[in-house]
Amino acid sequence: MSKKKPQMDKDEHGLLGDIKQIIFQARSLTRRSVNSLQVISNYLIGKRLVESEPQGKERAEYGKNTLKALSAELTQEFGRGYSATNLEYMRKFYRTYSLLVESIPQTMFEKLSSGKQKPQTVSEELSLARISQTMSVQLPLSWSHYLFLMGISNPDERSFYEIESANEGWSLRELKRQFNSSLYERLALSKDKKGVKELSKKGHLIETNNDVVKDPYVLEFLGLDEKTKYSETDLETAIIDKLEHFLLELGKGFLFEARQKRFSFDEEHFFVDLVFYNRLLHCYVIIDLKIGELKHQDLGQMQMYVNYFDRYVKLEDEQPTIGIILCKKKKDSIVEITLPKDANIYASKYQTYLPNKEELKKQLEDAQAEWEAQCGK
Repeated sequence: MSKKKPQMDKDEHGLLGDIKQIIFQARSLTRRSVNSLQVISNYLIGKRLVESEPQGKERAEYGKNTLKALSAELTQEFGRGYSATNLEYMRKFYRTYSLLVESIPQTMFEKLSSGKQKPQTVSEELSLARISQTMSVQLPLSWSHYLFLMGISNPDERSFYEIESANEGWSLRELKRQFNSSLYERLALSKDKKGVKELSKKGHLIETNNDVVKDPYVLEFLGLDEKTKYSETDLETAIIDKLEHFLLELGKGFLFEARQKRFSFDEEHFFVDLVFYNRLLHCYVIIDLKIGELKHQDLGQMQMYVNYFDRYVKLEDEQPTIGIILCKKKKDSIVEITLPKDANIYASKYQTYLPNKEELKKQLEDAQAEWEAQCGK
């Protein structure tokens, strides 16, 4: 037996007509950015759904009845993509992002709700081509991105990943990888309370040497089993094989220059594991790999490498070289007592597995509580 189609009342028929107009116009503009139009039309459908909720009507009842009735009609005419669940996502999308969209041309819906005269045609008043010019800046990602982002409950964290996805052109896969690697928590733990707020408003800005360094670095994409023995050469080779992923983990502005770059003085040869250039800070960034615990000799060796690059490689208009030692284990006390306070050298741990996100969130919450206590003093 076929299921009986839900019956629609007069108001719901009007709502259905408005949503159809949005879909028709979106489909008629397929030569424009498909992703952008899908996001905009879904936003407008969500807006119309929210605006249609009568005062005092239970949302559960609305979702159970109206969304199902709309879904049946829309699916019959337009095919997949308009299930009751998806319509609920569109409604949630509008509620989540309505404050982000700063200005939208007045639509038929606003005139109807204010009691003004209905326009001659919906198309005259609801031009997706015109609206998209305003909204594409505020909503630059794909619908798949926003479906994932809406699952992030912390608004500051969600805002950070939105900004970084848009600025860095992350695919959905890369967005998920950065989220799963706890990029937000890792960066936030290196900042004070003000710095954490800036992450949610501006994303990850590269303004000082400290901004390019993470601790820890997450290298799960290398495929190195934590229980398997591997050499520093194996680690270096795995990084080169996955260089694109490694550059994404390093962060913004990094360009790869060389592997095992040799320099010589006093008839002795030395080799720097990895050499990068950061175009935002206008400086070399050299990386040394250590698979064991960091020793003070490793820091001294990196200091020599940095000195050499500063004196013989960098140009006069470039900034001082940054040295990063990636190690499996380290003691901060050894780093602090070995290096001068103004050294451009950093020791960071790396791990070949994804971090425990809940543990990092707990660390961040504890750090925020400590900052608040200090501000209270």
